Amino acid sequence: MNNEELVLRALEPDDIHLLYQWENNMEIWEVSNTLTPFSKHQLTKYIEQAQLDIFQTKQLRLIIELENSKQVIGMIDLFDFDPFHQRGGVGIIINAVYRQRGFAYEALMLFKDYCFNNLALHQLYANISVDNTASLALFEKVGFKLIGIKKDWRKTKNGYADECMYQLIK
Repeated sequence: MNNEELVLRALEPDDIHLLYQWENNMEIWEVSNTLTPFSKHQLTKYIEQAQLDIFQTKQLRLIIELENSKQVIGMIDLFDFDPFHQRGGVGIIINAVYRQRGFAYEALMLFKDYCFNNLALHQLYANISVDNTASLALFEKVGFKLIGIKKDWRKTKNGYADECMYQLIK
């Protein structure tokens, strides 16, 4: 999947260093529900399994890179893939130096189109912390609608935080 600026591509074995860096970044563990670090061995096995069919793994993780330079700028996920109900959850991460340039919007639009047109999904959803204003604005700009707020949903170092649930129906 690509447009003039971005390419969404499958994970490659060479992505292990980036994946290791992202998955072990404790600053984003709250949003990814991660509690312990990942080893390179675990992530290598994950990359190997990522090559399996989405209907087997129930997830899809793609690297976001710039079309011209092939510079990796982030990653986008489809998780909780449910082919029967035709839905899945979406998560996205953009490296800090590439934020606020419209890349997350472009990647999410490409991914949304792929999910609806190629995977025949009926709906996508996203769970976003109420204080993540950038992500809230991003998903709303793409067309996701707030359908509810889960109170005290996430345990944080400062107590409990609410989480917004967004949904986009084709």
